[in-house]
Amino acid sequence: MGKIFSHIDLRVPDLAAVDAFYRALLPALGFTVEEDIEGWLQFRSEDGSEFFGITGSPGHLANKNRIAFWGESRAHIDRIAELIIKHGAKNIEGPGPYADLYYALFFEDPAGTRLEVTFED
Repeated sequence: MGKIFSHIDLRVPDLAAVDAFYRALLPALGFTVEEDIEGWLQFRSEDGSEFFGITGSPGHLANKNRIAFWGESRAHIDRIAELIIKHGAKNIEGPGPYADLYYALFFEDPAGTRLEVTFED
């Protein structure tokens, strides 16, 4: 079947309020190529196969959906935990082990979007 994931288009009520957060987080997760698209903050993976875009949508309300990313290692997730706090995120839980071989960090971006970074040994 090939690739399963293509992209995420995330809506937030105020793009400027999350700009610094996602400019720090997305490259740390492997989205290292910034694209210049008016009205969007968008980063693509190095090989171009996946992208994550954020745009402002006044009136948007965060909900209980969660977007989860793969971490490279437990140490990588620990570094992400430090990074998110520096950039205005709310740490919900972790980082830490949650089941056999499952290590994760659960957090919210400055707009309340729920995110996770996980690693499985």
